[in-house]
Amino acid sequence: MVILEDLKKTFNPGTPNENNVFKGLSLKINEGDFITVIGGNGAGKSTLLNLIAGVFPVDSGRIILDDNDITHLPEHKRAAFIGRVFQDPMLGTSPSMTIEENLSLAYSRAKNISLRWGLNLYKQKLFKQHLSKIPLGLESRLKTKVKLLSGGQRQALTLVMATMKKPRLLLLDEHTAALDPKTAIMVNNLTEDIVYKNKITTIMVTHNLEHAIKMGNRLIMMHQGQIVMDIKGEEKSTMTIPRLLNKFEQTQGEKFANDRVMLA
Repeated sequence: MVILEDLKKTFNPGTPNENNVFKGLSLKINEGDFITVIGGNGAGKSTLLNLIAGVFPVDSGRIILDDNDITHLPEHKRAAFIGRVFQDPMLGTSPSMTIEENLSLAYSRAKNISLRWGLNLYKQKLFKQHLSKIPLGLESRLKTKVKLLSGGQRQALTLVMATMKKPRLLLLDEHTAALDPKTAIMVNNLTEDIVYKNKITTIMVTHNLEHAIKMGNRLIMMHQGQIVMDIKGEEKSTMTIPRLLNKFEQTQGEKFANDRVMLA
C-alpha cells in the first residue's frame, strides 16, 4: 500500500550544520499494518513521518501511496488522505475554537465547506457518537473551547479528528509522550480501538519500548537513518525488552543507549 523507495534527505547541505539523515531509505508497508517505530535521537523517526506527510521535500527517491506517486504532492493535499497526531497536545487543534468547530473542520477536510453548514444537527449528533466512545465526557461539552481541555482530552480529541474521515494512512508522532502514564494508557487504548476497528494503516513513532512491543503487528527500529530491525509475526508477539535490546547489540555491535527511551 505504501512504498518508500530509496529516499535521500539532507538538511543544511554544504554548511557546517549539514545533517545527512537518509542516504537511501526504503520500506514497504502493507494495507492494515500497524507499525511502531523506535530509535534513538537523530535516528530519523520524525523525519520519516515528515517526509511522508509532505512537511519536507525529499532530495531524491519516491513515495508511493495506493499506486499513486505522491512524492511532490503538497502537504495540504496529502492531508486529505493522511491523518496525523503530534506529540504536543497543543498541535492539531485550534484552541480558540470549540470542540464541535474543530470536529467540523476535520470532517470537512479538503472540502470547501463552511462551519455554519458543517454544524447542522446531523453533524452534531455524529460528533457526539464519536466522542461518546471516549471515557472523558467530551460528548456533552461540544460548545467548550479546546484551550480549556486537559492535555489528555485534547490528544484524544485530536485522534478522533484525525480518524473521523478514515484516512488511508495515520501517522502518530510520539502522541502520548507528553501525557502522564495513566492518560497515556487511555490514549493508547483508544488508538488501538480506532485503528483496529477501522483497519487503518498506521505508523506510530514512540519512545516507549513497552508500547512499541505491545502495540501493532510490526516493529521497526531505526538507527542513524537506517532501518536496522523489522520485527513482525511470531517474533513480535513473543518479543521482550531485554531480547530487543540484545538483538540490537548483536546486529549493530553496540549498546542501545538513549536517555529519552523509556524501557517500561
